[in-house]
Formats: sequence, structure tokens, C-alpha cells
Amino acid sequence: MKKRYSLGSTILTCVFILVCLAWIFPIMQVLINSFKTNAAVSLNPFTLPDAESFAGFDNYTKGLTFGNYPFLKSAAYSLLITVVSVALILLFCSMSAWYIARVDSTFARIFYYLCLFSMIVPFQMVMFTLTFTADQLKLNTPYTIPIIYLGFGAGLAIFMFAGFIRNLPLEIEEAAAIDGCGPLRTYFRVVMPMLKPTMISVGILQTMWVWNDYLLPYLVLDITDYRTIPIHVQYLKGSYGSVDLGASMAVIMLSIIPIIIVYLLCQKHIIKGVVAGAVKG
Repeated sequence: MKKRYSLGSTILTCVFILVCLAWIFPIMQVLINSFKTNAAVSLNPFTLPDAESFAGFDNYTKGLTFGNYPFLKSAAYSLLITVVSVALILLFCSMSAWYIARVDSTFARIFYYLCLFSMIVPFQMVMFTLTFTADQLKLNTPYTIPIIYLGFGAGLAIFMFAGFIRNLPLEIEEAAAIDGCGPLRTYFRVVMPMLKPTMISVGILQTMWVWNDYLLPYLVLDITDYRTIPIHVQYLKGSYGSVDLGASMAVIMLSIIPIIIVYLLCQKHIIKGVVAGAVKG
């Protein structure tokens, strides 16, 4: 049995190593090509840079200063949208999930199933109506688009929060109520601290989604005034539509480094929160 178990573990380890390499390979290609000249990226994208094709940090400099729209401005808008959107999702979705998990009513069940249904509706089905609605309600700026992200991110967040809260002992909240805590104090003083694992998991998943999202900002925002990083990458074009691939790779690398760092720092909490939120539901 031990030999079979050891052999099975070895096979699984090899398989997962191959899967990891398959996921890491595109990122390494972007990193390598970000240090190569534009011609070298076009002709030999899978080779390491040599003395002739090595561009140093010229691509990064070009990517930061290309055109009349600076990269740092796009990064600032992406950061603003991501931080505000994730904060709204964590606060309002956790409170909604707490209500759903603790209130046994027809309205709570219908609201929960509607949130789950929103997870399976393709974005393409609502994007044209969404664009019109966003324009009418003035949600087409980086300061208001987080409200739209709140709506789209609520399904997964409420599902994870509700599953976790159902596993929390109700006696703790009853004790807080006996001590004189109202609903808001009970939530912020008792429930929210216990939601930390799921908070981190939902926060990381939503951060990766909002930070890398291209379609929603492109449809809703006025891209002449407001550009996020994915939109900025699209406009790294010269005359006659020519694309500087080296500069594009450099900007893409700058955009994925922050999210990779955040993910690596919090990855252990992601699995913990997902498992805790999926035990019951």
C-alpha cells in the first residue's frame, strides 16, 4: 500500500509540476520579450535575447512615456477602480450574505438564488443594455464604475460569504445581542472579524478580476479621458496601426507584477476561504 501510495503521489506531483510550468510559461515569455527589440519579438519570440536583440530597459521607458496618455495615469485609474470596487464588494456582499444566512424568509432565499443566477448570465447578453444604463445614470467614470463592478461581483462573493457564515456558531451572535449589541455592532464587532479568511479569498479573486478587466471599462468609460491599464496596452500603436511589441510586453509585465505579488502573499488564505465557504450552501 505504501509503495502504491508513493507511486501515486509521485505521478500527481509530476502532473502538477507540468501544469504549473504550462501556466508559468506565458508569463516568462512576456518577461523575456519585454527585454528584446521589436524586430526580435516579431521574428523570434521564443528565443532568449542576445547582444543584438537585447533592448535593456528601453521598452519599459517607451511604454511609460508612449503617446499623449501616460501609463502612470492609467495605473492610477486602475488602482482607484480596483480598490473602491473590491471594498464595496467586501462590505456590502458580506452584509447581504449575513442577512441571507441568518434570516429564514422567502425574500432572503429568492435574493440568494438571484445572486447565484447572476453568475451564469454571460456578460455579452447585458453589455449593450449596460452601456446605455451606465450613460443614463452617469456611471461612466472611474469614480462611479465600481457600482457596476459591485453588481457583477456580488454573485460569487455572496455565495462564498453565505456558505462560510452558515458554519459560524449562532450562539456568539446571540451572546452579543444579549450584551446589547444591535445588528450593525454585531456585524462589525463579531461577524466581520470571523470572516477574515473568506474576506481575503474574495478580495484576492475580485482584485484579479477587476484589475485585469478590459471589456467593462472599454464599454462604459470615455476612453479619451479615462483609460485603465488593459485599455492603455491596446493603444500602444504607432502610425498606420503598427504595434511596438517590445513596449507592449513591458507594459503588460508592469501590470501583472503587482497582482502576482498580492496573490503570492495571500495564496494560502484563498484555498482556506474557498474550502470554508463551500462546505455547506
